Amino acid sequence: MRILLDECIPRRLRRELPGHDVRTVPEMGWSGKKNGELLQLMTVQAFEVLLTVDQNLRHQQNLQASGIAVIVLIAPSNRLADLVPLMPSVQTALGSIKPGDVVEITA
Repeated sequence: MRILLDECIPRRLRRELPGHDVRTVPEMGWSGKKNGELLQLMTVQAFEVLLTVDQNLRHQQNLQASGIAVIVLIAPSNRLADLVPLMPSVQTALGSIKPGDVVEITA
C-alpha cells in the first residue's frame, strides 16, 4: 500500500510500516501545502492512505470525494514514543481501509 506520512508525523515512524511504500510530505517536496492541494497531489501520485495527527482534516476536506483514505493518530503528542504504540492498530486498519475512509486510532 502507498502511504504518505503528514508533515506532523516523525519520518522514523515509517519503520513501523514494513511491507508498504511509505513516503513523507517533505521528501515528496510538498512541505507547506494546504490539505486540499496535498490530497490532489496524493491522488496524482497514486497514494492510497494519509497518516496524520490532524484531527480537523475530516471537517475541512471532502475525503470521500478525494478517494484518499486517512488514518488519524490520536496520542498525547506527535512524538515517536507516543505514536509507536498505536502502530499495531494502524496495521490492522490498513488491512480493511477503503478509499475515502477516515479511521481514528486512539492511544
